[in-house]
Amino acid sequence: MDSFLPVALVGLVLYFLPAFIGFARNAPNRGSVLVVNIFLGWTLIGWVVALAMSVSGRRH
Repeated sequence: MDSFLPVALVGLVLYFLPAFIGFARNAPNRGSVLVVNIFLGWTLIGWVVALAMSVSGRRH
């Protein structure tokens, strides 16, 4: 039971990785990245779409 918290934290970081990348890159569509990540990130396709959205576009 002691290893549950670190594993859960790593899982959350990986789950929200597209949103973190979008906000770090100051992506113009970072709000959309966050919404797609929250609602569709549990599917592999939704997570990949959010990741693609977060790295596409111009970096400001």
